[in-house]
Amino acid sequence: MKHRKNKIKREHGIIKGLKRFLEDNVSSLDSVEGIIPGEIKVGKTKGENLVVRYKYSTISGAKLIARSGTSVQEVFVITSDADKLKEEIENSQ
Repeated sequence: MKHRKNKIKREHGIIKGLKRFLEDNVSSLDSVEGIIPGEIKVGKTKGENLVVRYKYSTISGAKLIARSGTSVQEVFVITSDADKLKEEIENSQ
């Protein structure tokens, strides 16, 4: 598991506050096998606080969208229980 710490792949950058959120709320779930942050993009809306939303289920788990300031980042989560992940994300916001 090269470039991984606490199930989070560390090959790319992570937007402000997202690493801590993933460590505290997502990587601690037993059903989560891995977390892969995607490319950071610039969004059109502003927002000071980190907001993480469950976007949709995938074959291997789920896709999340994280926003902090004007930065937007996709996060792919490899999990066997996407419903439990969705519940955890909604309860943590």
